[in-house]
Amino acid sequence: MLNKRTVIVGIVSLIVLAAVGLEAFNLLTTNNTAPSALTAIPVVVNTAAPGAASGLTTFQIVPDQSKVSFTISEDLNGSPNTVVGTTTLVAGQVALNPRDLSQTTVGAIQVDARGLATDSNRRNGAIRNFILNSDQYEYITFTPKTITGLTGAGQASQPYTFQMTGDLKIRDVTKSVTFDVTAQGSSLTQISGTAKANVNRSDYNLTIPSVPNVANVGEQVALQIDFVAASAG
Repeated sequence: MLNKRTVIVGIVSLIVLAAVGLEAFNLLTTNNTAPSALTAIPVVVNTAAPGAASGLTTFQIVPDQSKVSFTISEDLNGSPNTVVGTTTLVAGQVALNPRDLSQTTVGAIQVDARGLATDSNRRNGAIRNFILNSDQYEYITFTPKTITGLTGAGQASQPYTFQMTGDLKIRDVTKSVTFDVTAQGSSLTQISGTAKANVNRSDYNLTIPSVPNVANVGEQVALQIDFVAASAG
């Protein structure tokens, strides 16, 4: 027969295991502090360049009409699955001269990592608390350095394709990334477009926690920015 001490130890062990399990569940499912709208970092124009400040118009990303997303593959319950996470918590500015697009400057683009959401609350908790550590590293930031392939005068409703290379910071890791961009001006006061790039999880030390029924999470992550930007004036 079990003695009294053994029974007590067993009960205590069950309580501890239950508490650990509950804590793990909470970490996977809990939401972080509710994020709020971002304030765009002002775009910095190289005023030393000839005519750089002449004819420039500043456009600011409109969050309600814009979206940042990531796409990654996984095996869920033994079947291939595509995970898409999105947020509208994005901010950034663009300065351009419609008569000379080579003068275009794109400021830092910030994304609030706490706002990223997929079709699963449990997955969202894992992304925020374990993968991105968004309580500590709230923002994902892309700081453009060079723009190539954008020249000539702008024409309304004509799409322009070009590349934008810069520093992408996720958590405490920064890597150079090139986005392929297609953009157009729908009017004198609004521009819109899409920017796409692929990054590897391992480059940013983004490890996937062990979760039941989830396996073979992809290494490559597709990033996309669908933006609408309006002029300040």
